[in-house]
Amino acid sequence: MATIGLDRLYYAKITEESNGDETYETPVPLAKAISAELSVELAEATLYADDGAAEIIKEFRNGTLSLGIDDIGLKAAGDLTGATIDDNHVLISTSEDGGDPVAVGFRAKKANGKYRYFWLYRVKFGIPATNLATKGDTITFSTPTIEGTVLRRNMLDGQGKHPWKAEVNEGDEGVNQAVITGWFSEVYEPTFANGESGE
Repeated sequence: MATIGLDRLYYAKITEESNGDETYETPVPLAKAISAELSVELAEATLYADDGAAEIIKEFRNGTLSLGIDDIGLKAAGDLTGATIDDNHVLISTSEDGGDPVAVGFRAKKANGKYRYFWLYRVKFGIPATNLATKGDTITFSTPTIEGTVLRRNMLDGQGKHPWKAEVNEGDEGVNQAVITGWFSEVYEPTFANGESGE
C-alpha cells in the first residue's frame, strides 16, 4: 500500500560489547522529518554449470539513507557526525570528525490511515548538506539533508543472521499491538518462535 506521510524520526546511540554485539541506548527524537529515501546495494553472484545459471545469490551489502529534516540540532549533530560543542555552545566540525553508527527509526503513514514502522540497525552518517538561498519575491524554505550508510548489525538474530532493518505494518494480521505502541521506546529486537532473540 502506498505511503502518504512521514514522521517520528528517532535515533539511538550504539554501544558495542567486547564481542562486537550491539546494545542500544533509549531512542531520542532526531528532527522533524521532511523526506526519507532508502536505497539498497546487493552483492550478487551467479554460478554457471551445464551451460546455464545453476545458482544465483543476492545478499544485502549496504544501503544509503538520505534524510530531509527541518533542523538537526546541536546534540543530534554531535551524536551523528562526531562534531563537538565548544564552551560557548557553538558546534565545531573538524576534518577529523567521524560519528559513530546509530540506529534510526521512523514511521510512514499509509493511505488507509495506519502506519508502517521502521528501524535501521546501523547507520553511519556524514556531514549534513546545507542549502541556503537569499530571500526573493517568494518564500523558499532551505532545510538540511543528512546522508548515511546503512550497515548490517554485528549481532546475530535468533536465526543466526545479521539483520539490517526491521519493518512492520500497523494492523497486519498477527502483529501484537504492544510492538506498535513500544516501537520508539526502544530499538526493536527480533524474536522468533524458538524463543531466541538478538538479546
